[in-house]
Amino acid sequence: MKRVSLLAVTLLAAAVAPHAALAVDYPLPPAGSRLVGVNQSYVVQEGDRNLQSIARRFNSSALLLLEANNTVAPVWPKPGTQLLIPTQLILPDTPREGIVVNLPELRLYYYPPGKDIVQVYPIGIGQVGLETPVMVTRISQKIPNPTWTPPAGIRARSLAKGIELPKVVPAGPGNPLGRYAMRLAKGNGEYLIHGTNAPDSVGLRVSSGCIRMNADDIQSLFAQVPWGTRVEIVNQPVKYTQEPDGVRYVEVHRPLSQQLEENTQTAPLALPADFATFTGDDAATRQRVNAALTRRAGYPVAVAGGAAASSRAADAVQSAKVTSGAERAEAGSLEADKAVQVQ
Repeated sequence: MKRVSLLAVTLLAAAVAPHAALAVDYPLPPAGSRLVGVNQSYVVQEGDRNLQSIARRFNSSALLLLEANNTVAPVWPKPGTQLLIPTQLILPDTPREGIVVNLPELRLYYYPPGKDIVQVYPIGIGQVGLETPVMVTRISQKIPNPTWTPPAGIRARSLAKGIELPKVVPAGPGNPLGRYAMRLAKGNGEYLIHGTNAPDSVGLRVSSGCIRMNADDIQSLFAQVPWGTRVEIVNQPVKYTQEPDGVRYVEVHRPLSQQLEENTQTAPLALPADFATFTGDDAATRQRVNAALTRRAGYPVAVAGGAAASSRAADAVQSAKVTSGAERAEAGSLEADKAVQVQ
């Protein structure tokens, strides 16, 4: 698997094959900091297949691109459209150990032991009614070339759609688990982190509770993660940090829907207990926080910090525009719109 730095993704974006995933190693931020990476911009080209193929070039997902670019066509964006690629992020509020999955942002974080980096991967998770549960567990089994025995519930749901599944699906290219699987110790071992034979499902809520990864990504993770590795799965749609320079950031994702028809853009957000303390009493800060909570852009927004916040916002985007090659353009800034009230 190819592994490159965040800036190298920009330079190589045009050369990535449609189904290749480029996992990014982010250097761990210093003590007291949780902000990593930098956003990028990309201009849609005539040959781009769909939004998911663009997302895959940047180790992202279509849903994350839609959060960041909420006015673009959801499947086939028009050539010439400029997209913001959300490759700046706030690390989840967890120990920096083992594997961390934050369900609302559809990302898996891996902290390799003894290295000052974090690897970030796009994932697919459980669908409504078959949710991937919040948990702290460990890797209990590593399975290369897994076979798949469809559980009774999946067999019944498939049969209701007119599809009769075999009792056992052998290892191979048609196996829904891909080439590698890692079993979690939770419950009866029914939850796996695995590959998939449906790459466009990565970045979506379509599984029966397992965590899906792109083929190259699961191959890389499988090779690195030892048996017994700690795994923490969290539900943190709102992440926030005050950086060492005093600048405060909020990163807001759409919450996990509880019903198929629920509008996650307007659904209530469960805010952490200390979020009001983080926001403070300054009217301008509260207005920017409220705007971020309404916009739900899926990338960090500076909400306080005076001149430092203005400077950081202006430098938050690097160009990944691709024509015959990768070109750089001047950085821009994006502003959140509308406001809701922090209670």
